[in-house]
Amino acid sequence: MWNEYYTLWNYAAVNIADIRYMECGAYEEMKYKFPSHTFILTFQGDAGVTIDNETYEVSRFYVLHGGKGSKLVIQAGEAGLRLYYLMYKAELPRGGKNYLEKLMERSNPFQMNFGFSPDRPTMLYEHLKQMHFLWDSQKPIQHFQAKSLFYFFVQQIASQISLASNPDLSAKAQVDKIIKIIESSYAQPLTLHTLAEMINTSPRSLSRKFKQSVGSSPIDYLIQFRLFKAKEMLLQTDATLDEIAAGIGYPDGYYLGRMFKKHTGLSPLQFKEKTSAPLHWPDLTLGVARSDISRDRSRKYVYSNDDNHYHYKHGGLIHMNRQTRTGMMLSILLSLTLLLSACSAGVSSSTGGDKPGSNNSTNNVTAENQNQPSKVRTISTVKGSITIPDEPKRIVVDLYLGSLIALGIKPVGTPELNLKNPYFIDSLEGVQNIGEYETISLEKVLELEPDLIVTGNPDLYDSFSKIAPTLVIPYGEFKDTHEEVAYFGEVLNREKESKAWLADYDARIADAKKRVGEALDASAEVSVMQFDEKAPMAFGDNFGRGGQAVYSALGLNPPADKKEILMKDQLVEVSSEAIPEFVGDYIILTADNLTLEDLKTKAVWSSLDAVKNDRVFIWSKDRSWYFDPIATLDQTEELAAWFTKISRKK
Repeated sequence: MWNEYYTLWNYAAVNIADIRYMECGAYEEMKYKFPSHTFILTFQGDAGVTIDNETYEVSRFYVLHGGKGSKLVIQAGEAGLRLYYLMYKAELPRGGKNYLEKLMERSNPFQMNFGFSPDRPTMLYEHLKQMHFLWDSQKPIQHFQAKSLFYFFVQQIASQISLASNPDLSAKAQVDKIIKIIESSYAQPLTLHTLAEMINTSPRSLSRKFKQSVGSSPIDYLIQFRLFKAKEMLLQTDATLDEIAAGIGYPDGYYLGRMFKKHTGLSPLQFKEKTSAPLHWPDLTLGVARSDISRDRSRKYVYSNDDNHYHYKHGGLIHMNRQTRTGMMLSILLSLTLLLSACSAGVSSSTGGDKPGSNNSTNNVTAENQNQPSKVRTISTVKGSITIPDEPKRIVVDLYLGSLIALGIKPVGTPELNLKNPYFIDSLEGVQNIGEYETISLEKVLELEPDLIVTGNPDLYDSFSKIAPTLVIPYGEFKDTHEEVAYFGEVLNREKESKAWLADYDARIADAKKRVGEALDASAEVSVMQFDEKAPMAFGDNFGRGGQAVYSALGLNPPADKKEILMKDQLVEVSSEAIPEFVGDYIILTADNLTLEDLKTKAVWSSLDAVKNDRVFIWSKDRSWYFDPIATLDQTEELAAWFTKISRKK
């Protein structure tokens, strides 16, 4: 049957006639005669749906198809019904092959009436929603894009309808099915709950079966597969971290970098520089246990689960400790620097006596300065004790730039992202760009001749410490703004400045907190989120997007049922159907090129009380991403002003 289905679709000339979004109110009845072949995807609510003489009990996600001329009757339930429908035309070529005409007579897929509950509903939903957006544009190029997505949409329906006819799968078949879904849809917003729904089981049952078969949970498997795909792209392309993140379902390159380091022990850059062997991902549906993969002698290269080395089956173990290009360049530059310094000293001493009065005075000053070295102090760090200048003049800093600016210190170099920080961009004139966080240019750092390097990345210590004394404070070591600013005030001999800045900070935060306390109920819940068509995200109190300002500075409450997971994981990917669970009375939403009116047209979002009542604060990533002390203070005051303004409208 399905071979015939694909054959006819392959030969047919297909055109989209229209794509529409529709809502039915509670208990509302709607009758309609299809003017052309039609797909329907419901995604919220419940109803009894009849196409000609066949009735379907529809709840949440459901796919329906009716041929041209079929009669549709929808009787919505208590929750109403929301849906998209897509009308299309399909014709076989005139004067075509006789066997196509016979196939059409025997089984016409375009006139077929059917309905089923899809096992991967969010994928279908996202594709149809995207097609609807493109179709609404009225531009030929975007209509063409919608048509290309339509073929994929049809293929997904055809593959899922056959699975829907056999819901009673064995435990192994269920696990194999989930593995295939993960490996084909890893860029989609998959959750344990949605995966369990796809095989008609509970999340707990799925986790137990999956762990027994594979040795890890479905979500751990998803994470490892996403990172495997990230590794492939790192080794095989020149894609940026942001581009790779978008391709595997992560919000941005920064989040990818953190996940990569957490699960592999290496940053993406380190992995790329240390790895040359090809990667292999085992096909677990063949019944080969993950722990047995490395014993499979039929494979030349096998990826090892410890993420740090690879087995080469005909040549023993290869340790990837080769010197990287960056390391080689750094060594060469350091050697040249030392050589030039030595040559310079030699020239001065050899020529000083030949020409009376030539450079003696300068040399005497240098020698005198060398006899009276600058004051230094010893600092205890995670890398042991280091000696730093008492008052460093040329600092290179990555993560903690905001604290240095708060103390009145302008560094000589910082990563490019910091130079775009809108909260103190006026204080950065003349500060040099040393590259991105994950691709710091050691050559540029060396060129700047720093007397101190301050970093939040322990992985860079070995490289940085060859250039200058390096102070390492891993991200998350400071519990709050007070501890961070006070620490740098002490270390950098700016205690007076740190106390003054913190006094001002405390006064302004207290004022903002008081105003918000008067404006909001004590029980009000506030969500910090980032909009994404495929995978919205919710944030805790230590991952930017306003989390520090909302939860730490203002002391507001996250949604009570999600507080534990938000504060533990800090960033949670949210499936479309789970958005209401993560939304409180107010939403602080990061979104580029999106207005509140736009949000009110979005599925799921438009049904939220906070959206309906304009209790959504929308700002762009270039303002919400930063979470340094200065950014947190400004964000706190900005949000306090908004909360106060919103409360007056009640």
